[in-house]
Amino acid sequence: MHSIYQYQEFLSDYLKSQYETKEPRNLYEPIHYILDLGGKRMRPVLTLMSAEVFDADYKKALPAALAVEVFHNFSLVHDDIMDDAPLRRGQETVHEKWNLNTGILSGDAMLILAYQYFEQYEPIIFRDLAKLFSKTALEVCEGQQWDVDFEERNDVTIPEYLKMIQYKTAVLVAAAMKMGAIIAETSEENANLIYDFGLNLGLAFQLQDDFLDAFGDPETFGKQVGGDIIENKKTYLYLKAVAFSNEAEELRRLFSIQPEDNTEKIKTVKELFNSSGASKATQDAIQDFTFKAFQTLDKMNISVDKKEMLKAFGENLMGRKV
Repeated sequence: MHSIYQYQEFLSDYLKSQYETKEPRNLYEPIHYILDLGGKRMRPVLTLMSAEVFDADYKKALPAALAVEVFHNFSLVHDDIMDDAPLRRGQETVHEKWNLNTGILSGDAMLILAYQYFEQYEPIIFRDLAKLFSKTALEVCEGQQWDVDFEERNDVTIPEYLKMIQYKTAVLVAAAMKMGAIIAETSEENANLIYDFGLNLGLAFQLQDDFLDAFGDPETFGKQVGGDIIENKKTYLYLKAVAFSNEAEELRRLFSIQPEDNTEKIKTVKELFNSSGASKATQDAIQDFTFKAFQTLDKMNISVDKKEMLKAFGENLMGRKV
């Protein structure tokens, strides 16, 4: 097994080896730009890690890992357009750096490129990877649509919200891990368990992302802090605050307006998140989903040291600040 840093380096080297100068440049340069912004590359790292957990060489999983990374970044390019987001990982978003049409078209090309990486596998493995990928890609789209729909609704429930983030975020984490299992040709039970591990870890990850959107350090978070508040997104923080706070009506009012200057709105909402207990409830939920992920490790037919490595990864994720 390798360290997270080593997996990141392996993926970075493989990504660079895939670059070639292609025309039209205005289609491919934005793709290279968003991929080069990096980030932690958590999802493809999980594909490499999962392959090695089930005794396959990580190199065999590199094409699938890159497919996951390209797809994830495709979704970010289009999400940023939908959210009119100015920053991604601390840099200009693709549609801001180029233009809206380029962002849409380059994103479309990334989705197709992601599928092409699966063509490097033998037919049976290709079939299983492509089937999982298609199911996951559609779920991500469904999750994104629910996310958009929820901005206009005042009756979103916590179960609805959790289903939305499961589809929008967690299923891709789960699929990334199951792809490693498929490539390693482990048992169906192991493959399903690693999927469940990734699903719960993905839910914890998204709840942590929601929390950091409000309370993260803008220098390290890389995105606009308070973006969800500006967009009136009914996050777990918001839903818990509405449930707990004596000022629920004021929260609903704040989440129905879009002032030109959002400074005061963000400040007031964050104070209500803290005073209502919603901040603590969200942090508790992050822990709950992380520990639920750990429970699947007990049933997995792998060595103790590999279980410990997966657990360490989850603990690191739960404590992240960026």
